[in-house]
Amino acid sequence: MKHWKRNAGIILGVLILIGIYYYISLPAINIHASGFWVLVLVLLGVLLAEVLVKTAVEPGKKVGFGVLAKAKEKKSVKLVLGLFAAVLLVYLIGAVLSSPIVNARKYQKLLEPENRDFTEDIKEVNYNQIPLLDKDSAELLGNRKMGSMVDMVSQFEVSSIYSQINVNGRPVRVTPLVYASPIKWLTNQKQGIPAYITIDMATQNTELVKLSPGIRYSQSEYFNRNIYRHLRFRYPTYIFDQLSFEIDDEGTPYWICPVKEFTIGLFGGQTIGKVVLCNAVTGECTSMPVEDCPTWVDRVYPADLLIELYDYHGTLVNGFFNSILGQKGCLKTTEGYNYLALDDDVWVYTGVTSVSGDRSNVGFVLINQRTRETRYYEVAGAEEYSAMESAEGQVQNLGYRATFPLLLNIADEPTYFIALKDNAGLVKKYAMVNIQKYQNVAIGDTVASCEQTYIKMLKTGGGSSSTPQDIQKIQGVIKKIAQGVIEGNTHFYLVLENSELIFDVPLADFMEVLRYDVGDEISIEYSQGEPVSSVLDIG
Repeated sequence: MKHWKRNAGIILGVLILIGIYYYISLPAINIHASGFWVLVLVLLGVLLAEVLVKTAVEPGKKVGFGVLAKAKEKKSVKLVLGLFAAVLLVYLIGAVLSSPIVNARKYQKLLEPENRDFTEDIKEVNYNQIPLLDKDSAELLGNRKMGSMVDMVSQFEVSSIYSQINVNGRPVRVTPLVYASPIKWLTNQKQGIPAYITIDMATQNTELVKLSPGIRYSQSEYFNRNIYRHLRFRYPTYIFDQLSFEIDDEGTPYWICPVKEFTIGLFGGQTIGKVVLCNAVTGECTSMPVEDCPTWVDRVYPADLLIELYDYHGTLVNGFFNSILGQKGCLKTTEGYNYLALDDDVWVYTGVTSVSGDRSNVGFVLINQRTRETRYYEVAGAEEYSAMESAEGQVQNLGYRATFPLLLNIADEPTYFIALKDNAGLVKKYAMVNIQKYQNVAIGDTVASCEQTYIKMLKTGGGSSSTPQDIQKIQGVIKKIAQGVIEGNTHFYLVLENSELIFDVPLADFMEVLRYDVGDEISIEYSQGEPVSSVLDIG
């Protein structure tokens, strides 16, 4: 009876330890999860230690788990040790057989890019769909907004998630609030997190959206309302990838939880097979295959995973050992990426270059974060960091730093669009850099003025193709002239006799406009725009 009670106590203690380990680490009960194998090895290690200790302390008596020490101690030790070694061996063999070393062709085909035409797919720029800010700038705006909310700032902080999504065709970053400390969680967790923040990446408009009831399932919760623990208890076999925070068309907050799928061996060929949508307020979860994911969801495939899959496609084209040694025909993505709103989805953009690191691109890719659709565009030119350095060189006296660029279509020219930030992280200027002649850089205080300067540069031979067809000329007498200020920059607006057009003349780019008045004759080169015509030259 004594031995039975002692053994029962030992088993209970082990089970409690295992329960604590599971509650904290939350491993998936899935043979494709490394954490599951670690859990099995831990269990066998505890069992082995128990057998060794009992046989050493009390030889000849019954020991833990009912093993007889004298007659069977060696057999028990060998059995448990053999199981431990077998599990470890299966894990190691599975890892090797799942690697690109023996599955290069399968890895190379995980992503199938489609060759597309740049000018057909990437229409001329609509700045309402272009994210003019990066994540760091969004964080500054979010923190500034939070600092103005005196009723919340002492209790909550802004999460660093800042997921980039599309809302009604506009690029928006959205992020929830988090509890400022464990004490603040204790006093506020009953009501939940009362708001989230949205930032329009084109207009910089920042809004704090209040909720009633609040967000009750998040990364900053403790115990069972922690989003990872909530998901694990609902789906014990799912292996989750990076979670993102999004809102649906009605503004309801959701956690988008992609579920990993391994298509090569035990641990290789990772992609996304399912997605779980978890209502951040109610905790209600819905699991579905990726292809059934609703269109308002923008981020199913994490950007890092998509970049990794394309690198497999580019580097393993002629086998694994060629990717290490000869590297014939090997391509890789550049070190960085950005996001582009296209077809009401969020696409990851990055350049494609050779593995030799020659600082030039052979093309670029767009990868859809919801569907994994991959488009490749063969556009040779400067690598992104070369363009960034070229833009910084134009404002080196100001010390501005360039953000990672987007590749846009401006007057049918592949063009890098870059925001330039000061030491405080605020966007001060914009740059456009021709991808094929990256020494040609246009700088402007506003996007409009930057574009006007850039098109003027193209007209005078600064681009890779002929003069854009939308450049027009007009000569006439000034009928009206007015002045206005846009984003701190002075603009003159001209109307000519016998013309319905209104010409926008940024003073910073065309100082000579000060010489003109009503009744003066003027010659203007311009491009047609909405709601005014943008001036390219004044003669």
